[in-house]
Amino acid sequence: MATGELNPSHYPARRAAIVVQHYLNSRYGSPNKLFMVHRVHRACAEDVPDAGRKYQLDISIQEIMSNAMEECSAEVLFPRGEQPGSAEVRASCEELLKINSTTQDEAFYQQHKNNQTLVSAQYLPDSYGHITPGMEPLRTLGTVASSFIMLNQSSENTLYNIAQVANLTQLQSTENSQLKFQYHVLLHDMVSQEIINWKLLFTWSPAEGVKIQQMEQLPHVCEKLPKTN
Repeated sequence: MATGELNPSHYPARRAAIVVQHYLNSRYGSPNKLFMVHRVHRACAEDVPDAGRKYQLDISIQEIMSNAMEECSAEVLFPRGEQPGSAEVRASCEELLKINSTTQDEAFYQQHKNNQTLVSAQYLPDSYGHITPGMEPLRTLGTVASSFIMLNQSSENTLYNIAQVANLTQLQSTENSQLKFQYHVLLHDMVSQEIINWKLLFTWSPAEGVKIQQMEQLPHVCEKLPKTN
């Protein structure tokens, strides 16, 4: 891995920047608030003795729902060792974090808290890339929850994004009125081109955000090819 100034358009800089995206979504995302790296302006890498490899970044982050954008500074440390653990992230995006989605989040919460029938869905988006508008917040919530996995699994050699919510099921709310969901998500590592299946059990409310209860990587499923004569 190169040290010093990096080409901001090349993969090493992009991989570190996407880890910042996962960090922001896991901490501040909601069904109506989602962050995405728009551009890497500057990237620098250095080896830190007995710690790992640190990236310093200047990046533009976009909040998708409001289309607001801010240039942010960030630092990502990839630990090293036999069991290196998750990347450590610091990010300064003060203006984006002021974006208020309380009204939309509260409406989503009340809708699903008071539903007579617990919601379920599959294939968000479908094979044509379509999502019905009513399902978009559920897909966004799945992306936010999946960010916990992607942040935990990311290294200098990965580049994760969510490919699809394969299916989701709303469960009975918890005793303290948190919405509860089980998701099966497909994550795409763009480096290996591998599609990885994960199952997520989590709760959410506007006040508490996403609280992961269980993350489980599922076995690879190989589809059988149709028989031909």
